[in-house]
Amino acid sequence: MTGTTGSDGSTGSFPYKLIATDLDGTLLRSDETVSRRTREALTAACAAGAAHIVVTGRAVPWTRHILDDLGYEGLAVCGQGAQVYDAGEHRLLTSVTLDRQLAGLALAKIEAEVGPLLLAASRDGLDGDVLVGPGYRVQDGPLPVVPIKDAGDLWSAPLNKVYVQHPTLSDDELAAVATQVAGGLVGVTMAGAGIVELLPLGLSKATGLSLAARRLGVKAADTIAFGDMPNDLPLFAWAARGVAMSNAHDALKAIADEVTSSNEEDGIAVVLERLLA
Repeated sequence: MTGTTGSDGSTGSFPYKLIATDLDGTLLRSDETVSRRTREALTAACAAGAAHIVVTGRAVPWTRHILDDLGYEGLAVCGQGAQVYDAGEHRLLTSVTLDRQLAGLALAKIEAEVGPLLLAASRDGLDGDVLVGPGYRVQDGPLPVVPIKDAGDLWSAPLNKVYVQHPTLSDDELAAVATQVAGGLVGVTMAGAGIVELLPLGLSKATGLSLAARRLGVKAADTIAFGDMPNDLPLFAWAARGVAMSNAHDALKAIADEVTSSNEEDGIAVVLERLLA
């Protein structure tokens, strides 16, 4: 699974030139692996002339090991579109950072509305740390984080994004309030359970994917996208066809062109096999 086009440059019998897949809850199973069936379906689609691009909310340091394990050598869009990463060469091609002054103002507006927030942040760069402030709830798993005692330390270096949590509000409620009171300063998205993010204004998976697709000479009209969370809404709006996993958030299912099986049940492979038949 290289993430590149077929050797002859043709699309064969496959109707799309680009397959864009989210990682968590979509391409990855809960144990952070990709099934053999899904790998084989993606390999077959790429052999038919399509390109596969991973489009994930994870920044590069949290994505690199997965791409290496897959033998993925193409472009990947990371950090909610902030980073276009060349997996074969292990280098960043583009990177967008969050205006820290605007982010601080946005946080002040949100906290004025709902009270103190729990904070974390993703630093920019190939080796950028994820800093976790006091009280922020980190999900179990292998992804490394750096605890800090003073939330003010979050602002000491360039960031791709800030993560926010609230002691009592749900993710949907927090994202809605943040959008309402600070949406003119920063982008707001929800990428998973407990993961509400503040991003550079106007940034989304779609903006990052459009940059990567341009490098490949592929258009939105040639793209099929797979996802599971509200941060995939712009991705679906950009692509010609959006396919939500059965485990997807209701907001994404509502706009999807199709709902497939879950990430645990090879939902991507189910669709690709049908399109390849």
